[in-house]
Amino acid sequence: MAQEPMKTGLMKTIGAGLLREDDSGTEVQLAGWIGRRRDHGGVIFIDLRDSTGFAQVVLNPEDAPASQDVLHGLRTEYCVQVTGTVRPRPEGTINTDLPTGAVEVVAERLTVLSAAETLPFPLDGRTDVDEGLRLQYRYLDMRRERVARNLRARSKAIRAMRNVMDEQGFLEVETPTLIASTPEGARDMLVPSRLRQGQFYALPQSPQLFKQLLMIGGVERYYQIARCYRDEDFRADRQVEFTQLDFEGSFWGQEEVLETIELVARRVVTDLGHSIAPDPFVRMTYAEAMENYGSDKPDIRFDMKIVDLSAVLAQTEFKAFAGVLADGGSVRGINGGQLGLARSGLDALVSTAQEAGAKGLVWMVVEDDGSLRSPVAKFLSQSELYAIAEALDAVPGDTLMIVADRTSTVLEVLGRMRLHVGQPEGHDDLAFAFVVDFPVFDVHEDGTLSPAHHPFTAPASLETLVDSPETAVSKAYDLVLNGSELGSGSVRIHDASMQAKVFEVMGISADDAQRRFGWFLEALRYGTPPHAGFAIGIARFVSILQGEPNIREVIPFPKTQTGADPLTGSPSRVEEDQLRELGIRIAPDVVAAWAEEGGGATATPDV
Repeated sequence: MAQEPMKTGLMKTIGAGLLREDDSGTEVQLAGWIGRRRDHGGVIFIDLRDSTGFAQVVLNPEDAPASQDVLHGLRTEYCVQVTGTVRPRPEGTINTDLPTGAVEVVAERLTVLSAAETLPFPLDGRTDVDEGLRLQYRYLDMRRERVARNLRARSKAIRAMRNVMDEQGFLEVETPTLIASTPEGARDMLVPSRLRQGQFYALPQSPQLFKQLLMIGGVERYYQIARCYRDEDFRADRQVEFTQLDFEGSFWGQEEVLETIELVARRVVTDLGHSIAPDPFVRMTYAEAMENYGSDKPDIRFDMKIVDLSAVLAQTEFKAFAGVLADGGSVRGINGGQLGLARSGLDALVSTAQEAGAKGLVWMVVEDDGSLRSPVAKFLSQSELYAIAEALDAVPGDTLMIVADRTSTVLEVLGRMRLHVGQPEGHDDLAFAFVVDFPVFDVHEDGTLSPAHHPFTAPASLETLVDSPETAVSKAYDLVLNGSELGSGSVRIHDASMQAKVFEVMGISADDAQRRFGWFLEALRYGTPPHAGFAIGIARFVSILQGEPNIREVIPFPKTQTGADPLTGSPSRVEEDQLRELGIRIAPDVVAAWAEEGGGATATPDV
C-alpha cells in the first residue's frame, strides 16, 4: 500500500490522493470532503477530497449498508468517512489527469461526519470569485486547490530555510513581540498598556535590536521565523503583518551573509521544484543598479539597460535637450526592441512616461535603411541621430525611448518604461541579484535627509558620513528576484561611539538617543562583536515561485488591500470599558465621523 506521509489516526488509514494501482484489493478507510457527486442509474460516484488529493468512491445502495436517505442526501462539501476496498477502474474509465485516476474505492460503509450548508461560492476553481468574498470565507477558500497548493509550498519553503540554518549551525531563538517603539523606516503598530496608562508597546517592525543583543550575548549564529508589523500603506506585495526568515551572525561580514542567503534561496527554489543556474548570483552596487536599470530592485531577466546620451548630445541645438543639459540634468534612453507599435501605441508610451513623472518622452523607430523616424528627428543633426542609434545598439525595427530631465527623474521614468515594455510574463526564469553599497541617506528634493535603512547600519566610512552625509555609502545589501526585493540586511554598528555619532548626524540628540535607545547603547559598551545579518520576506519569495501576482494568495489569513479582515471584521471598535481601562479617549471628530457613517459610536468623546 502507498505510504501515508503523516499519521492518519483512527478515522483514516491513508490519504485519498495517495491511492495507486498497487493498493488494489486493500481495504481502506478514507475521510474528507465530497468534492463532486454523480448519480448514474442509482449507483453514486463521489470525488472524495482530503489534503492529499482526490479519490473516486463508488457507492451502490444494494451493497452498502448506508440508507437510501443518506446516500441521496449527500451534497458537495459534506465531511464524510468511507470504508471500502480499492480496485482498478473499469477499462475506458481511467482518468489520466489524476494521480489516483487508475483506481477507485468501492464503498461498504459511508458515515456523514458533518453536513454542509449551500456554499457561498463554488470550490472547483472553475469560477472567478470576488476576493473579498473569498477572504470572508477563507476557511472554505483554503479547500480550493490553488490556495491549498500555495500553503503547501509556503510550508516547504519554511522547512527548507530551517534546514539550511540548522546545517549552518544557527540557533533558533524567539524574540519579544511587545517592545519599545524605535525608528526603523515605517510607522510602528502601537499597543497601549493597561497597567501603565498613557504608555505604549510597539509590535516589532523587525527583531533588529534583539538579534543584535543576541550577538552581544554570545549566541553568534541566530535565526528565527519572525512575525513583523509595519503600519504602512498596502500594496500587492505588502501587508501590515508579515513573516520573514531573520538571521544574524557574529565575527563575519557581508561576504558570509551573502553566501548564507544564496544557500537559503537555492534550497527553497529546488525544494519547491524549480531549477536554478549554478552560476553565482549577480552582484551590483546600488549606483550601478540605478544607472543601468533605474531601480534598486532591477529585473535582470532581460537586458535593456539605460544609456546616458548626454555626451553625444552635448552640443545639440534641440532646446528640449539643450536646456536640460544646461541646468545640470541628463538625457538618457533605452532600446525597447522590436515593439511593432502603430502611432497610437507610440503616443501611449509618451502618456505612460508622463504618468511616471516625466514631462515628456521622445520615441524613435529605426527604419529598414537605418534612419530614425521620430517627431523630433528634424531638430537633430544626422550625426546626432547616428550617435543615438549607435549608443543604443539600434537595428531596424527597434523602438528607442529618450527622456531628458533631472537625472533622478530620468532614471525613475526609464526604469518604469523598461519594465512596461520589457518585463516577461510568467515566472519560469529566476534571475537573482545582490544589490550592495546602498546610500546611508535618502536625499529629498528640498535637500533634507532621511535614513535609507535603519540607524544601526554601519557606514562604509564614518569620515564621509560626517563630512558629506548625502554621498555616504552604507554596508547594506538587498536580495532581488525578478524585479522584487526579497529582503535586506547590513553589517551593523558594533561600536558605541560610532553609533552615537550616527545618531548625531541623523539629527537625534544625545538626550533623545539615550531616552529611546539607552538600554541598547549601554549594551554596545560590553564587548560587542562585529556582526551582520539579513531578513527574507517569506510570502513575497513564495508568491514569485508560485507565479502568484499577489502575496495574499500565499498567506493563510491575509488582510485586504485596505487593511481590513473580512473574516473577523477587524479592525473593529471596542467597548467603552476597555478604552477606560487603557486611559484612551476617542477624539470627538472620529466619533462624529462614526455617527455620519450611520453605525453609531461604540465610545463617546467623554471616555
